[in-house]
Amino acid sequence: MAKRIVVVASGRGSNFQAVIESVQRGWIGGTCVALVTDNPRAYAIERAQAAGIPVVIVDYSRFASRELYEQALLAALREVRPDLVVLAGYMRILGSAIVREYAGRMINIHPALLPSFTGLHAQRQALEHGVKLAGCTVHFVDESLDGGPIILQRCVRVMDDDDEDTLAERILIQEHIALPEAIRLFCEDCLSIEGRKVRIR
Repeated sequence: MAKRIVVVASGRGSNFQAVIESVQRGWIGGTCVALVTDNPRAYAIERAQAAGIPVVIVDYSRFASRELYEQALLAALREVRPDLVVLAGYMRILGSAIVREYAGRMINIHPALLPSFTGLHAQRQALEHGVKLAGCTVHFVDESLDGGPIILQRCVRVMDDDDEDTLAERILIQEHIALPEAIRLFCEDCLSIEGRKVRIR
């Protein structure tokens, strides 16, 4: 049976688009059953509507506290019954209740070669550190910041004349490859977590 994929995004949704197209081509053995967003102005909503994917908006600004927002977000996720939750440009740190409920079934894409350069502005951190290689990481989500078991990584060379934007653009190309690949592997039951390692069969 095809896996039920739910994407959670906050912004433009270019990684979401890469997932949509991979599902449409039949490369991912799953169905994208919903986009969940905390931002009612996210361009990802237009991408979902164009693809006929239901949209669930849990507007962060409408809640009096983070706790109440996360309760609503968890309720929204439960309603759409995902086999896999994909964080694709979701710009908030999830609380433990959600992370625990979807342990081993929630993945994130991060624009750095983890464990280096966690959190925001990963490309800026890489440039300031003077690294020669940068890239992206798809990982399972746990209660640490960008610290869950790593599924896939892809590298790009850092050029002498790179700035934050040019480096981010080249990393994004690799994100659009790595995220659908990780989802495909999950949907084909090819991933298993063994401590810190993810085994790919």
